[in-house]
Amino acid sequence: MRAAQSIGLILFMILAFATPGVSSAQVAVGISVGIAPPPIPVYAQPVCPGDGFMWTPGYWAYAEADYFWVPGTWVRAPFDGGLWTPGYWGWGGGLYVWHVGYWGPHVGFYGGVNYGFGYGGVGFFGGAWRGGVFAYNRSVTNVNVTVIHNTYNQTVNNTNVSRTSFNGGTGGTTAQPNAEERAAANERHTAATSEQMQHEHAASTNKAQFASVNHGASGVAASPKAGVMSGNGVVGAKGANAGVRSGNNAYGSGGGTGKATSAGANPGNHSRPPRNTNTAATKGNGSGAGTRTGQPNRGTPAKPQQNPPSPKSRGGRGEPEPKQHQ
Repeated sequence: MRAAQSIGLILFMILAFATPGVSSAQVAVGISVGIAPPPIPVYAQPVCPGDGFMWTPGYWAYAEADYFWVPGTWVRAPFDGGLWTPGYWGWGGGLYVWHVGYWGPHVGFYGGVNYGFGYGGVGFFGGAWRGGVFAYNRSVTNVNVTVIHNTYNQTVNNTNVSRTSFNGGTGGTTAQPNAEERAAANERHTAATSEQMQHEHAASTNKAQFASVNHGASGVAASPKAGVMSGNGVVGAKGANAGVRSGNNAYGSGGGTGKATSAGANPGNHSRPPRNTNTAATKGNGSGAGTRTGQPNRGTPAKPQQNPPSPKSRGGRGEPEPKQHQ
């Protein structure tokens, strides 16, 4: 079995490096699995802890012959203008191989997987750099506008409700790199920060994060900061068996229905993102590429649409609901 997997991995590596837009730096040699990763769980996004933090979506990693969920979390970019391209699982040579994520000036190809919160399968719509400062798109990002003022509101149309977590193979996304993603693959990249790697390691030491235990619905699906696996702001996946505390609200079997935001946030300035149960790229053409409004992460964010459809009101005062993983 090991010999077959090794041969399959070698064949996949040859195919991967021969495919336009797939850089060798994005393939994690040695991480190959014979079974597909579970679907992306549905979860809410914790409130952004402050200016300069970037959202890195959760993903399935692999260790000890099992997949484990690395919670989505907020981290700081390693350089001004940095944007995160998430890693993804890709099928080839009879195996699923992990393509590592990276930091760069533009978001590259991440398999057409809809990780949610601005990562709809192509590009990134959760915010953009302008004037050396990162501005957050409130329509898909959970920010407290009494703390963070550099925000804007741009409608994001993402209609595919697939939760597929891998590219290629049976049941995988069919996305291929577009011209912008191929260009991004050839840019200078920075690997995941030590903070991100420590976050993944922390998840790997928690048996409850493994798919064989949580059956695809982790009790810690997202956290307010890297390495935080319990306490205020931690959010469980919808359908998780064990309740996970976020302040005074439990996330468990109901998942994503409590509050994960800090007091004093203004609910009137948080538009509820379009409903689409979080994951794989918006289709449009069946490629997993997805429809979108404007151009992602290309300098100054696009102006909001004139008279966009009114999002469903949250109603009431006090804390806004956490952004649903969409």
